[in-house]
Amino acid sequence: MTRKESEVMGDTANTLEKAPKKSWFKGLKSEFKKIIWPDKESLAKQTVAVVVISTILAIVIGIVDQIVKLGIKIIL
Repeated sequence: MTRKESEVMGDTANTLEKAPKKSWFKGLKSEFKKIIWPDKESLAKQTVAVVVISTILAIVIGIVDQIVKLGIKIIL
């Protein structure tokens, strides 16, 4: 990167930091309007999926841990 490019990038960063708070909140509000929130049914299905997968992974990790522990016990 040349000195000229870094100067331009630095100028851009400085102007972004000096943006007024009203403008920032206006942008934030417009971004929140773009969010598509899930309905209750979809949220419930996704929550159940996360809980089930987390439980399965916990069981698998526990089993692997016990196997490794047994293997170390046999070796030592």
